[in-house]
Amino acid sequence: MPRPKFDYSLNYAELDLRAHPELYRVGIGEQGVLLVQPYKSELLPHWRFATPEAARQSSETIHAMFLEYLRAGDFVGADMARKFLQMGFTRSRRYANHRGGKKYDGPVPEDRKGQSGAHGRAELPRQPEDPVKAESARIFKAKWDEAEANEEYARLKREHRERYG
Repeated sequence: MPRPKFDYSLNYAELDLRAHPELYRVGIGEQGVLLVQPYKSELLPHWRFATPEAARQSSETIHAMFLEYLRAGDFVGADMARKFLQMGFTRSRRYANHRGGKKYDGPVPEDRKGQSGAHGRAELPRQPEDPVKAESARIFKAKWDEAEANEEYARLKREHRERYG
């Protein structure tokens, strides 16, 4: 049976998913990373990837928050921290491959704003790799992998999916 997709129809600006974890769906990849409150507000101020030093500090801080959410039994918080680590990797890689960060040709369609993906747009050609952003990506990838391999995270994720979908 397919897993439930991230529900973009909820009013995340008004919704506290710490109080209502039953409404949270993991989705695919980074879905909802810049929507789910209060976690977006807690994690976003620490998310930086412009330089390897910024990426190191950011990934360590966010990973520490990931561990704190796990200690509190807060799967949604841990999953959101994991998504920020993943987004640190993917955004760093995007900037490593595309100066300025623009990966697709043309604007995001109005009905797809806030959702990731090409949405029918062509991918722009890659440029010579930026070694600074590539190093930032490597730093975030290591912390993302560490989070994904955490046994408590895997247990809470399995329980969340069994309980809520």
